[in-house]
Amino acid sequence: MPTAGIVIIGNELLTGKFADENTPWLVQRLRTLGCDLQRVAIVIDTVEAIAEEVAMQSSRFDWVFTTGGVGPTHDDVTFEGVAAAFGAGVAHHPVLVSILQRRLGERCNTAALRMALVPEGAELWWDGDVIYPLTVMRNVCIFPGVPSLLKLKFDKVAHRFAGVPVSTARLVTLRTEPEIADALTAAAGRWPAVAIGSYPRLEETPMVVIVTLESRDDAALAECGAFLRGAGLDLA
Repeated sequence: MPTAGIVIIGNELLTGKFADENTPWLVQRLRTLGCDLQRVAIVIDTVEAIAEEVAMQSSRFDWVFTTGGVGPTHDDVTFEGVAAAFGAGVAHHPVLVSILQRRLGERCNTAALRMALVPEGAELWWDGDVIYPLTVMRNVCIFPGVPSLLKLKFDKVAHRFAGVPVSTARLVTLRTEPEIADALTAAAGRWPAVAIGSYPRLEETPMVVIVTLESRDDAALAECGAFLRGAGLDLA
């Protein structure tokens, strides 16, 4: 299955000025697609920090998604950071320059053209009916940080990242984690294709433990669920 990492870029997130809206959405979207998310990192707006994280993730995962830092201001340095991750420079892409000049007219100044200053060797993806393409450097997809724009652009190219979706099941028990640990360990050993998690909900009355089962093997998922229900783990 395809694997992925996310690099969220922005000082405003690390200083608490704004909440990160993009990670929760991407996590759910990738889950639906069947793309296995392996890592999420939030980094500051510096070329060095972006380059270090992107280089590491690019070497480990099939896809890397960056968000933020692609605008026209001084702190928008994602293109430079991604380029540095691969030992490349940046250059104005003539297609992007043309789009910006056509759309902005007299307002297309030097600052605006920073948005066309992309890593050398990057390609443009035109999937779907888009006005402005997505810039991709090798396996790194460079998305805007504005949540509405991210969602719009991601959905246009989402088919490229699809794998086999994961099926899930959920059990709820009044028993404590120490009481159910042996049954969970036995199930994990017997059905290795099923990922099993247990999560106490201390704020609920009465307190419960939610057990989640996840797998791409529907038969194994059903068998594991039946075993745990037989062990008395489900209230339903």
